[in-house]
Amino acid sequence: MASTTRVPKAEITGLYGAVVKKFSKRMFGKVPESLEVAWNHKQVLKFSFGLGQKSRKWNECDENLKSFAHMAVASVVGCSFCLDLGYFMAHNQSLDEVKAREVPRWRESEVFTPLERDVLQYAEAMSQTPPTVTDELSARLLQALGTPALLELTAFIALANFYSRNNVALGIEAEGLAASCGLKPLAQPSGKVTSAR
Repeated sequence: MASTTRVPKAEITGLYGAVVKKFSKRMFGKVPESLEVAWNHKQVLKFSFGLGQKSRKWNECDENLKSFAHMAVASVVGCSFCLDLGYFMAHNQSLDEVKAREVPRWRESEVFTPLERDVLQYAEAMSQTPPTVTDELSARLLQALGTPALLELTAFIALANFYSRNNVALGIEAEGLAASCGLKPLAQPSGKVTSAR
């Protein structure tokens, strides 16, 4: 794959670098280009890792819902890396990969429940500038999920925006992680997605 990053990759070195490479190879089968870019500023890299590790401990909201929400954010923002990673992770964590595959075309797909559709709409609405979250959508999610799960979902979507927007700005693109598992390509929307207001 030819590099498309807007910041040059750095060689990952040292003891911490060896740990990062070992973990990455175990998890992904290789060291993603995004880590080589982030290696230029180890404090930012460690901050990002820390956010990810802490958010993985949250357990009030269903993992499938959070996975779909992250992929919906990636679709809106245009982060092919996050879409690829989300699909790959859904497979590796035994989440619903059939539904994960359909996230980019969730409005057209018939596989999602009404709650899942509300979560996907919420993720998209939070990802707009300015956000387009409505009182009605929030009320439905609060009723269906409860307060702790809605707070967790909201924070998770905000983190997905953090990761997705960083990757897009830095020119980090998909690396074929899902394809390496033999997963079918992600479904593509038939038209431009617009946010419901």
